[in-house]
Amino acid sequence: MRRYIVRRLLQAVVSLFVLSVVVFLLLRLVPDTDPAIVRCGLTCTDASIERIREELGLNDSYLVQYGTWMRNLVTGSLGTDWQGGSVSDELQRRLPPTVELLIFTMLVTILIGVPFGIISAGYRNSAADYVARFTAVLGLAVPNFWLAALVLLIPLQLWDYSPTVTTTVGFTDDPWDNLRQIVPPAFVLGAVSAAGVMRLTRSSMLEVLGQDYIRTARSKGLREQVVISRHALKNSLIPVVTILGLQLAGLFGGAIVIEQIFNIEGVGRYFLSALLRNDYQVVQSLTLYVGVVVVLLNLFVDVIYAWLDPRIRYS
Repeated sequence: MRRYIVRRLLQAVVSLFVLSVVVFLLLRLVPDTDPAIVRCGLTCTDASIERIREELGLNDSYLVQYGTWMRNLVTGSLGTDWQGGSVSDELQRRLPPTVELLIFTMLVTILIGVPFGIISAGYRNSAADYVARFTAVLGLAVPNFWLAALVLLIPLQLWDYSPTVTTTVGFTDDPWDNLRQIVPPAFVLGAVSAAGVMRLTRSSMLEVLGQDYIRTARSKGLREQVVISRHALKNSLIPVVTILGLQLAGLFGGAIVIEQIFNIEGVGRYFLSALLRNDYQVVQSLTLYVGVVVVLLNLFVDVIYAWLDPRIRYS
């Protein structure tokens, strides 16, 4: 296992290097998007634009710019964005709301997707199964931005209630307002993710329930709840762990839209605003950090595999 982890980490370094080069070049090859003009404005003089380009290091060669970026990443100093603010300070301020949103989203995904998937498989072709399957298909078909609009509008129209959307409230500042702001968008993201987890849990559970050792357990007179909880659940969760790991990494993309709708000052919204103004420093750093998270999550999922199924061995 140790050799496997070391080899995967070395592969991750190569993958992240390729990702950094691709992101670095793509941002600079986009036509008609000079960051100096974006920062200075369309009415800015050529002399002012040239001065800004010199300040931002845009007149240096691509190799020098890439080396400066890598040095900043290694030292933890991400420099300043095109508006003059510190990228590190901005991330430190915006990271807690995004992390909290993703944690609550995963809780919603697991608490809805896994139990209802198990119930759907355990009571196959029953009314509960049909309701769970219909709900899962509906959840996969509904866009999260449309569901977010309903979550905002329906309570406002029926009960004159809406979550806090004016400012981002920290949990330590006001726990109640913080939960009012974080739980609705987490439900929106989690409901869509839970639909896929529910279907995968059901299909995986049905496959395990058809194995010989399950029939043996039933022939011994064990109750169905005992068969599912002690014999079938652990093996059926192996593919579910995979999809949960991938969904956690992919939730950052959904957080970009949801943070914009619910006015959450998180990393996703910061990424979107930087992308719209072609802020190289922010976009390339955040993209690489997301790549690091994806690589580490995939490695963590592989380690969990070996815990769930001792037959799996890595070398």
